[in-house]
Amino acid sequence: MMYDDSRNKNKAMDPTGSDYFSCDHAWPNLLGVYNWPITSIPVPCLKIVVSKALGIGIILGSVLVKLPQIIKLMGAKSAEGLSFNSVLLELLAITGTMVYSMSNKFPFSAWGEALFLMLQTVTIGFLIQHYGRRTSIGLSFLVIYFSLLGVLLSPVTPMSVVTTMQASNMPAIIIGRLIQAATNFRNGHTGQLSAISVFLLFAGSLARIFTSLQETGDSLMALTYVISSTCNCIIALQVLYYWNSSPEHKKKKKKLLLFKT
Repeated sequence: MMYDDSRNKNKAMDPTGSDYFSCDHAWPNLLGVYNWPITSIPVPCLKIVVSKALGIGIILGSVLVKLPQIIKLMGAKSAEGLSFNSVLLELLAITGTMVYSMSNKFPFSAWGEALFLMLQTVTIGFLIQHYGRRTSIGLSFLVIYFSLLGVLLSPVTPMSVVTTMQASNMPAIIIGRLIQAATNFRNGHTGQLSAISVFLLFAGSLARIFTSLQETGDSLMALTYVISSTCNCIIALQVLYYWNSSPEHKKKKKKLLLFKT
């Protein structure tokens, strides 16, 4: 089957070769509305469908991706092992992506998870302060953050500032993840870091490399997710490496060593 770009870049011949159909028809075809075989859908249309499906899946998953982390913190009433500086840098990166995408009017399926990740990351940041007996600092953090977010989303902020903020995501992600990795290494365990959240974040950032290229064509967005995936992979590997280690296990080990000496 040939894809005829001269007629319309979003159209292709139907399986009978008699007419053209829009790539929008690929969705109902996959759902069984049409009886055309999936191999009859042009590759460009399949890419669009796969990208949209991944984008929607990532957004739906992002609603709950950090919930295990929040539940773990609240259950333990402790934020041991989590770095507030790392959370701040992660929040900077998420906010940059969200503001940049909204300013460029990218489709929600290309960045929607940033909204839900932002809300959950802000909650984690507050809980770290709260369980560190610094609730007033946590409340101040919430007020300052949402005030700054309002300014960034307003027409007052020039596009050049938004673009610079998106470009700064890369060093922010790298530094933030390295801080968390260093904290894990120093402690000899991952503390209250949720394995489920870590693995979901890694999978989501990997899938976003494809969807950002397909839906936005923005190389800066794609590069950000490449770096994010690499950094998330490091944390995921640490979770696996320290799987049988825990704060309680380390404390018991120290007590045994002191007792022997």
